[in-house]
Amino acid sequence: MTKPEYSKIILKMSGESFKGPKEFGMDAKTLKFIASEVQSITSLGVQVGIVVGGGNIWRGADYEQTGMDRSTADFAGMLATIMNALALQDALESEGMIVRTQSALSIPSVAEPYIRRRAIRHMEKGRVVIFAGGTGNPYMTTDTAAALRALEIGSDALIMAKNGIDGVYDSDPLINPDAKKFTQLTHHEAISKRLKALDSTALSLCMDNSLPIEVFNIFSEGNLKSVISGNEIGTRIVVK
Repeated sequence: MTKPEYSKIILKMSGESFKGPKEFGMDAKTLKFIASEVQSITSLGVQVGIVVGGGNIWRGADYEQTGMDRSTADFAGMLATIMNALALQDALESEGMIVRTQSALSIPSVAEPYIRRRAIRHMEKGRVVIFAGGTGNPYMTTDTAAALRALEIGSDALIMAKNGIDGVYDSDPLINPDAKKFTQLTHHEAISKRLKALDSTALSLCMDNSLPIEVFNIFSEGNLKSVISGNEIGTRIVVK
């Protein structure tokens, strides 16, 4: 195989992608599949950081609607991302990878604190780094955390792994069978069209710093490696 187009990436995994066929929680076979896909690119020498969501366990915005304080609900969601990070850590290690989990929340019994220079060094040594706890701040999504970490560590791209959706569409393809898929967009177009590839804060961060975004369906064997190789199998969001 030729040299990958991206040599250092942040992979964003939503919490929902961990539950597989279940309605809640985590599915062991799904975690194993994700781990094997990650292993397929670390074997090429790609430096990998992973930001995990927590929506399979807890969604702060949903609990806010029931009357819960938003900040409290968001902090609970950050704890859910730490649970997912530990489950993914175990799955990756089962595939023979060396993994370090760093958390934006202080929880030293189970994860390192997030320290930018330490994370970069781990990745230079070939370790996979999982970033948990979002940004450590309420009102900030894990999409924003992924964009922020990607910029902080000098990532070549932000890779947005989707569950069952193979790119960015002009409407929800699960609802509208005539939804149009975009193969390439600019960040500005994604924001102006209000496309829900990722939240507007994350898009703006990437746009302001010319960071490309790849949106694709991870649950097709070989897709992650194909994206890293530069193949357009999903949607690429770039600054023209």
